Amino acid sequence: MRLTIACIGRAGRGPERDLYEHYAGRIRWPLALRELEEKKKLPPAQLMLREGELLLAAAPAGATLVALDRRGSPLDSQAFADRLGRWRDGSVSDVAFLIGGAEGHAEPLLAKAGLVLSFGAMTWPHLLARAMLAEQIYRAQQLLAGHPYHRA
Repeated sequence: MRLTIACIGRAGRGPERDLYEHYAGRIRWPLALRELEEKKKLPPAQLMLREGELLLAAAPAGATLVALDRRGSPLDSQAFADRLGRWRDGSVSDVAFLIGGAEGHAEPLLAKAGLVLSFGAMTWPHLLARAMLAEQIYRAQQLLAGHPYHRA
């Protein structure tokens, strides 16, 4: 199973990027980070639609889409690991995690997602969301392997 994290905005050097790379480097599944941005100044509704187009275009064809959005379902780490395990065992070849811009995701993108996932009711910086996602993917990997990482 190949994983893609497609996100709006580019991360420069800094602690958020370092934390992302720390966990991404531990993930055994092939993992690609695709950073995207719309350079045109657009009204918020149009910007959300355009960013959705960019994110969908960055996802591999036929990928299972996971949109990170505050309106999504919160999963605990075990439930997230179980979902990844079912996809892996069900021969899903690609999973694409989509992180939108400051305005969030528009409805057309959310409608195409197989899972809309929330990290909770709090608002998180987009750069930190990448690191949190990478850590949860790593944690899922360890849980699926029967490793006690989840107790740390």
